[in-house]
Amino acid sequence: MQGLEKFESGLWKIADNLRANSNLASNEYFMPIMGLIFLRHATNRFYEAQAALEADKRAGKMPDRPLVEADFTRRRALKLPEAARFDVILKTPKDGNLGAALTAAMEAIEAAFPPLAGQLPKDYGRFESSVLEEMMRMFDSEGLRNASGDVFGRIYEYFLAEFSKQGAHDNGEFFTPPSIVQTIVNVIEPDHGVILDPACGSGGMFVNRR
Repeated sequence: MQGLEKFESGLWKIADNLRANSNLASNEYFMPIMGLIFLRHATNRFYEAQAALEADKRAGKMPDRPLVEADFTRRRALKLPEAARFDVILKTPKDGNLGAALTAAMEAIEAAFPPLAGQLPKDYGRFESSVLEEMMRMFDSEGLRNASGDVFGRIYEYFLAEFSKQGAHDNGEFFTPPSIVQTIVNVIEPDHGVILDPACGSGGMFVNRR
């Protein structure tokens, strides 16, 4: 996918906007965002498998009958309920409550696929619908509608890394990397006298010794 790095950066800005508009720590909005990535990828896999199965029926490679869950499983896809498909959710009027529609979609998936019970985020109601819709529309680009698992793997890894950074300074906390602390300690050599450490980190970085 061309321009993936730029896309990731733009998507993270929207994710950060989600945080800013909800007053939540990163560990609280991490799963809802990962849930949107899951939903986009699961929808892609569903339509890809559906198209392949219908092609097999037309070619006489399988009986002309309604598709069942096992057909999709063999294609490494979930037979998503209609109300749980990314594009359907985005196009259906939500009466200003997109969060409720997304929560209902996650509940429908868990009901249809017992192994996922209790695993999907269902707290979208706490977010502003406008912010959720902006993020969903980013995921509804032509590139992502046709993206493979490799692309979503890359996006997932990117978000994990960014959330890891964000989690390091939630609630005003920031943890300086050990390599930087050691460099400062080596330069200043704070082994005598009185030192002001206004940042007052967890124990203070200047407790280090060469």
